[in-house]
Amino acid sequence: MKIIKTKTYDEMSELAAVYLLSHMTKEGRVNVSITAGTTPVKMYEKLVPMVKGKQNYSNVHYYNFDEIPFQGKGKEGITITNLRKYYFTPAEIEEVQIHKLTPENYESHDQRLKKDGGLDVLVMGLGYDGHFCGNLPGKTAWEDQTVKTPFLDEELQKIADLEFGGDVSLVPSYAVTMGPRSVMNVKELIMIVNGKHKADILKQTVEGKVDSNIPSTILKLHPNLTIITDEDAASCLSEETLEKYR
Repeated sequence: MKIIKTKTYDEMSELAAVYLLSHMTKEGRVNVSITAGTTPVKMYEKLVPMVKGKQNYSNVHYYNFDEIPFQGKGKEGITITNLRKYYFTPAEIEEVQIHKLTPENYESHDQRLKKDGGLDVLVMGLGYDGHFCGNLPGKTAWEDQTVKTPFLDEELQKIADLEFGGDVSLVPSYAVTMGPRSVMNVKELIMIVNGKHKADILKQTVEGKVDSNIPSTILKLHPNLTIITDEDAASCLSEETLEKYR
């Protein structure tokens, strides 16, 4: 594990973009999985002008690692919709490079990744409760590959407030996600974390014991994990930890 502490969210985002770009410039097919949400927005702003219109990135293939489908049919899910908004559309990524994880194909997702050569890098955020990808506490087991996970009633309202203007009737009863086993099979993991509100959970993730109640603690066992954080998110980490994983 490596921890890189930057001063600001902007610096964290720029460094994350550079790290991702370093994978994308490799020869041959490159398979990456990237995150939606608010944390990576600035990273995508910096990445778009580096990638847009550049044919030398046509070897990069993108996979979403989780998806929340919209209630009803005929519309793409929340994750892929946000990825299109913040990155795929402004960067003019060709559709042939986008490989969607959906409720219809999740059971074959791991086999598809294996056939495609596996994921070279996965960029994720860190949830306030220690969730990563769609692996919320109590929802998935360490041995799970890509799975369907049900939402609890209290979670439905949170999703409705964030994505549907508070209308719970539009929220599906489940999501699909790459489970811990699938994520741990990725060649390199990059976690981006910012803000004081993530300081305590980052400390638990890095310095605490591996605990299924805090899913992100399993990630410290990955042989190639890089955490890129701003000063606020790293504020609870000890100097010994920062020195050890510098």
